[in-house]
Amino acid sequence: MEEFELTYIDVDTNKIKTKLIELGAKKVGDYHYRRIVFDYPDFSLDIKSAWVRLRDEGDKITLTFKQRLGKNVRDKLTGDEGMYERETVVGDFDATREILLKIGLIEKMYQENKRERYMLGEVECDIDTWPLLDPYLEIEGPSWDKVHDAVEKLGLKREAGKKFSTNQIYRIKGLDDRNYTKLTFAEQIKRTVNRF
Repeated sequence: MEEFELTYIDVDTNKIKTKLIELGAKKVGDYHYRRIVFDYPDFSLDIKSAWVRLRDEGDKITLTFKQRLGKNVRDKLTGDEGMYERETVVGDFDATREILLKIGLIEKMYQENKRERYMLGEVECDIDTWPLLDPYLEIEGPSWDKVHDAVEKLGLKREAGKKFSTNQIYRIKGLDDRNYTKLTFAEQIKRTVNRF
């Protein structure tokens, strides 16, 4: 399924939060996610700008396949044509991790991030915070019309929103999260072999 989402970096997230509350958005939660990103030993998913993610969201555990869309997107830092995403809820983080390892995938990296989520009608407005990055805004909805309507209400410019993955944001900021085996708020361990 295509993801209907725009990302805004280098915005004042405190002003965005104030504006969301003024618009009547409901804060639905503060989350601290932990995730493992998987690939094959030859990083063949990464070559296709794809990955498998196992994420503990606190109230549920999800297993997701994601792939950036468009041509030459692996090294593209100006945005792309969007994201294919297919996700399902699984019952147990450790058991799912073990299954993925048993079928031949490897742990590419362990990451965590924090998220504040607001609902503006049907649209999710997330303030995401990742290790080594400033907070940024993601706006996701059931259609592009709903996303663009929320962008307008927040006083943002549609063209300033990009179809970015977090990996692209790291790279814009001069980092490559794929060169870390662990990327948490407390600890950042750099990859010593198979660097990107």
